[in-house]
Amino acid sequence: MGAKDWMLFYASDDVSKVLRSSPKIDREATTALMRRLYPAHDLRPTPDGCLDMANPPEGEVYAAVFPGLSIVCTWDAANDAPTDLDPRFVREAAGRTLYLHAMHSVVDFFAYAIWEPDGTVRRAFSLSPDSGVIEDIGTPLPFEEKYLAGDREFLQSLDGDDYPFRFHPLDLAEGALRSLFGFNYEGVYLDDDPDLEEIVLAGYAVTPR
Repeated sequence: MGAKDWMLFYASDDVSKVLRSSPKIDREATTALMRRLYPAHDLRPTPDGCLDMANPPEGEVYAAVFPGLSIVCTWDAANDAPTDLDPRFVREAAGRTLYLHAMHSVVDFFAYAIWEPDGTVRRAFSLSPDSGVIEDIGTPLPFEEKYLAGDREFLQSLDGDDYPFRFHPLDLAEGALRSLFGFNYEGVYLDDDPDLEEIVLAGYAVTPR
């Protein structure tokens, strides 16, 4: 497995439904979103990306505002503990559900969190084999249950007998993508999955003033 991402989804509609609709980016609204999130930074447009490019390096951001959904792919979402996300990103949700998803295949790291429309944390969970479980807040969602229970169907993906978990964090990360957003980066592809390369995200270089 080689997928990496660090992304935020601001949702007032079902995420998978929006993505399957081949939404068109609102560039003016996207730039306004970026100015709210990075008020102390200079923003410079860079070439467009797409949802298949959700791991921009530090200092670069991909973002898009669609009807019912805004997406921000940013290194700022890659904290070990997802609730360490800067509060300005949570405030931007303003009555919408906020989802964070981050994974890094090199270190088998996975993190996700969900904030309710009032800004409270519904669920936050992160782990890596080097650090163990880093954050565990709230009740596990149904997609997590088989992994956390050590279901035998997941044991084949472990990296030897000394692996600290009964499942692979990246398998759980892909399970979260499927459950929360209706797609995977690696693994099963379904006929009605969105074409991630067609989900256009505007690129920005973000430089502190």
